Amino acid sequence: MSDAIANAWDYLRGLPQPTLADLFEDEGRVAAMSDRIEWQAEEGDSGILFDWSKTHLSDELLAGFEKLADATDFRDKRAALLGGEKINVTEGRAATHTAERGIGAAPVVEEAMALHARMRMLVEAIHQGALGEINHLIHIGIGGSALGPALAVDALTRDLALVDVHVVSNIDGVALEAAFAACDPATTLVAVASKTFTTIETMTNAQSALKWLEDNGVTDPTGRVVALTASPEKAVEWGVDETRVLPFAESVGGRYSIWSSIGFPVALAVGWDEFAAMLAGARAVDEHFRDNDGRANLCLRAAFADQYYARLRGCQTRAVFAYDERLSLFPDYLQQLEMESNGKRVTSGGDPVDASTAPITWGGVGTDAQHAVFQLLHQGTHLIPVDFIASIAPGDALDPAHHRILLANCFAQGAALMAGGNMAKDGKDPARAFPGDRPSATMLCDDLDGATLGALIAFHEHRVFANAVLVGINPFDQFGVELGKKMANDVEAGGASFDASTQALLETAGLG
Repeated sequence: MSDAIANAWDYLRGLPQPTLADLFEDEGRVAAMSDRIEWQAEEGDSGILFDWSKTHLSDELLAGFEKLADATDFRDKRAALLGGEKINVTEGRAATHTAERGIGAAPVVEEAMALHARMRMLVEAIHQGALGEINHLIHIGIGGSALGPALAVDALTRDLALVDVHVVSNIDGVALEAAFAACDPATTLVAVASKTFTTIETMTNAQSALKWLEDNGVTDPTGRVVALTASPEKAVEWGVDETRVLPFAESVGGRYSIWSSIGFPVALAVGWDEFAAMLAGARAVDEHFRDNDGRANLCLRAAFADQYYARLRGCQTRAVFAYDERLSLFPDYLQQLEMESNGKRVTSGGDPVDASTAPITWGGVGTDAQHAVFQLLHQGTHLIPVDFIASIAPGDALDPAHHRILLANCFAQGAALMAGGNMAKDGKDPARAFPGDRPSATMLCDDLDGATLGALIAFHEHRVFANAVLVGINPFDQFGVELGKKMANDVEAGGASFDASTQALLETAGLG
């Protein structure tokens, strides 16, 4: 750690810790700590309001974190990311997911646009019947190759799906059988999403899907497969015709890959225009992230709050609650994005980190969560920052009372976490006391459509990157997932030696 970075942290640790009540004595706080990111929609501008006023960030703390950002060379590292430099230092490659949205080095953007055009041609050909009647798609992947498509398909097809999509990631055959039961093999395509086209869980599921098609009278099962991969030659070797291979760049990481051909099931389900809207919403956030510095950069401001709670207040978790059923998978998506990216114990230079990197991300859907985990948030002994996400426009056509009650609950929870109080008539019962001064942030969307979803995802991608820069780690490798996979492969291959407990479990299950 450089002297400048150490001094910035020392300065931050020495600052006073204001309460939320103290901070709200400033009548201009809400305006100063709330801002919008907008984009052009069919009916005028649309966007998301980011309200961080109910966090403990003071002007002094923000200024201190801005000094930290300068000390960590945030601007240069942001430029390196967006310029296509080899920001992933441990693997010696760039991270080019923003190029999929049109932001990046010109040759990389040009290649991404060409691959998008190829995907669009296949999507529209399928919609026009080039492969016969297609009513279902079984999308097989794992990790980011499954979580992103599952989130987007679930969020955007509640009203209408052009093709019924089932995302399968688990090697547990129960998951694949459930997809089989929901699909007619005569009108089903299979998408196999694997960066290397060697991932054992994905390829095993893919083989079982081919067998299911064959067993149910499909004479050319591989003719029903679309391959989404950074290794197109391996997909062709596996038997997929090159016209149905949709490549993406090796420099697009799995958890950042929904913008690439991994988004094929999304485009197939909702149509190319809505997928393009996702890209446009994400690009609006890219431009904001690129063009703003310090606290004016909302992704960086969110990272300032994350670091304040993780490093200065010792918070080990951060909760995310979507007050919209269409975003029920968003906390799951963020778990991988944040914890796989920033769950590191060494710096980019290989030195041990000296404090927390990423909190544990968890969450759920409101109002369900209010009757489960919110008891701990309000009265438990843990201090847990909370993010609320909601949409002003409802996603249903029922009595407007449904949406009014939903939003009222969302906003009331943030207010209650901050204010606290005592619900006893005399105000003296400790069991009914709420300490308050508990932080939250709110992301209030004008509506929830493709552009909004794209913007929400891109916002969190850049928030993750900003956090990584502030603590000096590489968010683009994930070696932590490899050891367990290697040992599982050793079990499958046989002959490996394990500890006594694992050996006993293997023998009890008939695997030893």
